[in-house]
Amino acid sequence: MARATRTDAPQVHELLLQALETERGGIKVYSAAIQAAQNEDLLQEWQEYLQQTRTHEQVLTRVFEELGMDTEEQSPGRMVVAHHGASLVAAIEMAIENAEPAAAELVAAECVVLAEIKDHQNWALIGRVAEAGGKHAKVLKAAFDAVEQDEDHHLYHTQGWTRELWIQSLGMPAVLPPPEEVKHVETAIGASRAEQARKRML
Repeated sequence: MARATRTDAPQVHELLLQALETERGGIKVYSAAIQAAQNEDLLQEWQEYLQQTRTHEQVLTRVFEELGMDTEEQSPGRMVVAHHGASLVAAIEMAIENAEPAAAELVAAECVVLAEIKDHQNWALIGRVAEAGGKHAKVLKAAFDAVEQDEDHHLYHTQGWTRELWIQSLGMPAVLPPPEEVKHVETAIGASRAEQARKRML
C-alpha cells in the first residue's frame, strides 16, 4: 500500500511556492495578453480571467498565512517558474511590437495556454495532496475548491480560442467564440466533445 502524502512534506512546500509564483506570473501574462487582444469577446474573457487570477493569488496568500509560510521565500523551482512567466510576457510584448495585430493576438493566446497548463497542473496536484489527508489537508482543500473550476475554464477555453484563431489565420472557417465557450466547457472530456462538435457550428 502506498504511503499517504504528508501535507507538510518538503515537496508540498515547493509545490505551494511554485503555485504562488505561477499566479503572480499569470497576472502579468494576462495583463500583457489584454494589450494584444483584437477580438472583443476574447478581450472580455481575458479581463475576467485576470481578475480571477488576482483572486487565486489572494487565496494562495491566505494559505501561506495559515501554514506559516513566507510568501517571498525563494527556491530553485520557484525561480524557474518566474523565469518562464517573464519569458511569456516578453514574447507577447515582442509580438505586439513586431507582428501584425492578429498575429500578436495569436501569440498572446498561445502564451496564455502555456501559463495555464502549469497553473492547472499546480491546482490539480494541490487537490491530490488535500485528498491524501494530513495536517494541512483542510486548508488546501478549501483553497482547491475555491479555485478549481476557474482553472478548468481558463485552460480549456483558451485552448479553444487558440485553435480557432489559428484556423482563422490559415484562411479556413473558424468558430468564434469557440465551441468550448459556447458550450461552457469545464472538463477535459467536455473540451474534447466541444472540438468534435465544431463542424456543426460553422
